[in-house]
Amino acid sequence: MASNPRTTGFSASETAADKKQRVAAEGRKEGQKALAQFEVEANAIRKNMARLRELRLAKEAEDRAAELANPPPAKATKAAAGKKRSAATKQS
Repeated sequence: MASNPRTTGFSASETAADKKQRVAAEGRKEGQKALAQFEVEANAIRKNMARLRELRLAKEAEDRAAELANPPPAKATKAAAGKKRSAATKQS
């Protein structure tokens, strides 16, 4: 007598289909975990980038303020340099 699917519960094809569904469900769970981990890492990176940007902008503002408070000495122009030489030759 052949095995009756109603008495055994599942036929061979139903067991394979159940296995496919289980594997697919496990894959979805792993995918969801990976996506959640990716989002956590991405948020941490964005937070760190914002912190570093704030530090950089604060340093740039501080550097600009220091530059305005202590401007570098003006460079001598060619005309001013020529006047100094002619004055030095007149003294000799």
